[in-house]
Amino acid sequence: MSSLSTAFSAHSRGVMLMLLSAACFTTNVLLIRALGEMQSVNVWLISCARFIMGIAIISAVYRKEFQPTHLFTRRKLAERGIYGGLGVYAYYLTVIHLGAGRATFINNTYVIWGALMAAWLLGERLRAAVLVGGTAALAGLALLTNVFATGASPSGYDFIAIACAVASAYIVVTIRQLHATEHSSTIFGAQCVYGLLICGGPAIFHPETLSVEAWGVMLLAGIFAGMGQLAMTRAFRDLTVTEGSLLQMFMPLGIAIGGAVFFAERFTSGELLGAALIFVGTGAAAIRAPTAVRPR
Repeated sequence: MSSLSTAFSAHSRGVMLMLLSAACFTTNVLLIRALGEMQSVNVWLISCARFIMGIAIISAVYRKEFQPTHLFTRRKLAERGIYGGLGVYAYYLTVIHLGAGRATFINNTYVIWGALMAAWLLGERLRAAVLVGGTAALAGLALLTNVFATGASPSGYDFIAIACAVASAYIVVTIRQLHATEHSSTIFGAQCVYGLLICGGPAIFHPETLSVEAWGVMLLAGIFAGMGQLAMTRAFRDLTVTEGSLLQMFMPLGIAIGGAVFFAERFTSGELLGAALIFVGTGAAAIRAPTAVRPR
């Protein structure tokens, strides 16, 4: 097989894995929303369920490849774990205080931050088509989530959301770097282990009494989140930071569609325009000439 064919195959695999990841994350969010309608559950417990199910998936599928000792002896893995664990909680926190639309819009600006960081730290080329597609997708997300409709003034939680977006960009750059030396399961395991250490204490001190159905939905949501995170981590081995991050923009589009199908939500004309912009903008990341994109 020629080097060009190999690069094309790797890129196609990365795109498919990233789309699978977006679908899993979409399912996770819709299940968490359904859980909220069943019973009120604190963020700490939801986060812990996500991390525990992630560890369970790694233990079941990658027992030989997973290297848990690396998590505490290699600085980059520790950084990925700590920032990732804090990021999960920070995102849920901003959703509560800013609303899902505003928090999601600010958090997804990591697509642009990530492109700039990757150009600086990894030497990735800033493709004009992808940057234009990213801008279009962000504009579409703003319309889809009605982020500016409330006219809310900036608050401290807006700055937390911005910090979360920058941290997310740094995480995906770190994932690309770690693929040079670590297996995807170990990179993903870092988030699960450190996230559980961060969220476990508060979850214990804020106990919840849940129904069997609520436990089932929460654990199922954790399984989909784990599958989505693992697929995303592996996809970044074959995709640039900008491409992979941009394809994740399909997630809010999927959540909006799921809201219409399962929760009887309705779209305005502006929201439909936003959905179209997301679809076109993210498509720009999947169409390119095949070239080698292995991290340095």
